[in-house]
Amino acid sequence: MRDRKSSTLLTEPVRDRGPSRLRPSNGKQPPDDASRRICDPGPIPTEYLRVPGFIERVMDECLATAPYPNIVMAFAGALALQAFLAGRKVRDPGDNRTNLYLLGLAHSSAGKDWPRKLNTRILQAIGLVDCLGERFASGEGIEDALHRRPCLLFQTDEIDGILQSINKSSESRYENIMSTLLTMYSRANTVYPMRRKAGQDAPGVIDQPCLTIFGTAIPNHYYRALSERMLTNGFFARMLILESHSRGDGQEPESRDLPASLLEIARWWADFQPSGGDPASRHPQPLTVSQNEEAREILIAARRAADAGYAKAEADDDSVGTTVWGRVNEHVRKLALLYAISANHRAPCIDRAAAEWAAQFVLHGTRQMLFMVQRYVADSPFHAECLKFKEQLRRAPDRRLPHSVLLKRMKTDARALESIVTTLEQQGDIAIHTTATPGRPGKEYELLEDTEASRHGRKKTR
Repeated sequence: MRDRKSSTLLTEPVRDRGPSRLRPSNGKQPPDDASRRICDPGPIPTEYLRVPGFIERVMDECLATAPYPNIVMAFAGALALQAFLAGRKVRDPGDNRTNLYLLGLAHSSAGKDWPRKLNTRILQAIGLVDCLGERFASGEGIEDALHRRPCLLFQTDEIDGILQSINKSSESRYENIMSTLLTMYSRANTVYPMRRKAGQDAPGVIDQPCLTIFGTAIPNHYYRALSERMLTNGFFARMLILESHSRGDGQEPESRDLPASLLEIARWWADFQPSGGDPASRHPQPLTVSQNEEAREILIAARRAADAGYAKAEADDDSVGTTVWGRVNEHVRKLALLYAISANHRAPCIDRAAAEWAAQFVLHGTRQMLFMVQRYVADSPFHAECLKFKEQLRRAPDRRLPHSVLLKRMKTDARALESIVTTLEQQGDIAIHTTATPGRPGKEYELLEDTEASRHGRKKTR
C-alpha cells in the first residue's frame, strides 16, 4: 500500500472529527455543533477487504458459491473464522489476542447468511462444530459455555433484537448478557472467575476465555437499537462494524466440496498447540508473534492518532468519542496480528503490510462508526424526528425535496414540521429555497450535510 494513503489515514481522523450529538453530562456548554460535525468517510474501500492467506481463501470460497455474493459479509465471516481458530494460540508482543466482536450490516437478502453457513461447514469438517453458538440466552449461559469450551464462535443474526431487549426489558438476564460480553472481551489474556454455584466449594475460573462474535443486522435497525448507555459503556467501542451499502448481483449457487487447501489450513489451526497438550483443559502458552521495526513505527503512529482523537473528544465533552477512540489502538494491534497469521500461519510476523492495513482499516471504521451514530442515534424524540427529516433528504436526488413531499413522508402535522425545519436551518443542516409555482411560491429543502467526497472535491476545484 502506498505511503501517501497510509500517512493520510493516520492523521486525518483527528483533524476535523467531532463526537456524537449526545449531550455532555458535566454541565459544560458544548462546542458549536458545526465544529463537531463528523463528515461521512464513505464506504470502506474494497482494497481494505483483502487479507492474504487463509482469510482470502475463505472469502473467495464464499463469493464463488453464495447466491448473492457480498464482499463485505464474506470478509467479516472469514475474519471471524480466523480469529476463532487462532484463539488462545497466538498473541502479539503486547499480549493482545485474536478475540473480536464483528458486526456485518446489510439489508435483507443481501448475503448475510451465507458466510455463517460456510463457517459452519468448515468447522464441521475439522471437528469443531461444537464450538459454535447462535443465541445469547443469558450471561450465565455464556459463562458456562466458555467453561466447557474456552474458545467459542457465536454467529448471531439480527443482533439489534438483542440490543432492543436489553434496552427495554426489566429482566436481569438481559443486563447480565451485556455485563458478561463486556467482561469476556477484556479477559482473553487472563482468567475469568466464575460465579459461585450452590453446592460448590470453589467457583472455578475460565483460563483465557476467547469469545469471538460474528453478528449481522440491518444498518438502521442496529444503530437505532443503541442507547446512550450502550454507546458509552464500552459495548459499541468493542465492536468492529462493517457495512455493506448495496446488494450484489445474483448468481447460480454452487454446491461443491470445500477446497482441500482451505481445509488443510483450518485443520492445522485446529491441531496447533504451541505449548503442547490440550489447550482446552490447561493453561495455554500462546505463541508470541513478533513485529518488525517498520510495523512498530506504523503501530506507534496509529496509537498517537487514536490518542489525538481521544483528546479531541475529551475536550468536547464527548463520552461516546472517548469510548470509541479509547479502543482504537487495541483494535489495530489485534487486526495486525490476524493479518500476520493469515498471511503465513506457519511462521507469522507482523510486518509493514500487516500494520499498515490494520491502521487504515480501523481508523476508517472508527470514523464511519462515529458518523453513523451522528446520523441515526437520537437523544430525544424531537432529535429523532430531525434525523428522520435529514435521512429523507439524504436519499433524495440532489439531496433536495419539496415541502409537500416531506410533509407526507414525515407523517406529521405542518406545525411540527415547521419546528423541525426551523431547528435544522438554524443549525446549518439544511437550506430553504423558494420555487416558482402557478399558485403561491413553493418551498424546497436542501441537505447541506458535508461528506468526505464533497469536501475533497471542493479542495480540488479551488
